[in-house]
Amino acid sequence: MRFSVVEFGYDRGQVDSCLEELGVRLTRLAARAESLAGAGRAWDEIRQEATHLCDVVELRRGAGERAELGEIEREAAEILAQARFELEAAREEARQVRERVYAEAVRARRAFEAALAARRRREDRVDEILAGPAGAPVPADTPTAAAAVPPAGSRRPGPRRAPPTPSRRASGAPGSPEPAGGRLRSASRPPWSPGPRAGRRRPGTRRSARPGPPG
Repeated sequence: MRFSVVEFGYDRGQVDSCLEELGVRLTRLAARAESLAGAGRAWDEIRQEATHLCDVVELRRGAGERAELGEIEREAAEILAQARFELEAAREEARQVRERVYAEAVRARRAFEAALAARRRREDRVDEILAGPAGAPVPADTPTAAAAVPPAGSRRPGPRRAPPTPSRRASGAPGSPEPAGGRLRSASRPPWSPGPRAGRRRPGTRRSARPGPPG
């Protein structure tokens, strides 16, 4: 009988089936040999050979089972070692995560306590200022709203006025830009001359008497 080749040797199922079938046949052969015990020496030899073959089959079956059991135990040991290694790695990672989270929680708690203490100090300071004694002197350098109000009866200082500009000074005054005879005529403007209507008199005015020739 031929067996299928697998990774390690032959197919164990086929080998075990063959051995069981061979054992059944040998058992039947031994039974027939015992029934024919009085047939002679040949039958005794056949019976002994059948018994020997049965012992060999049982021995090989036990060896195969022991080998299979050893392989199973080896695989189980490898799986157990791998599981232990992964368990230790997971425990170490969990420990690191736990320590990191604890450190962050401690820092957050300290920051919260510091902020709370600062807030309480500010509140205490405000309470002290609000609960100060009535009429307590205020330091001179403390800016208050009353400092900007002038006292009663005093004029509030306004913006300074610019000094008045000097008006036109009299003619001939020292320092005057005009000469004693009057303002300087512009060089671009011609002197005034009476026009053609200068001799006409206006209505309602009297003509002055002209002096006559001497008599």
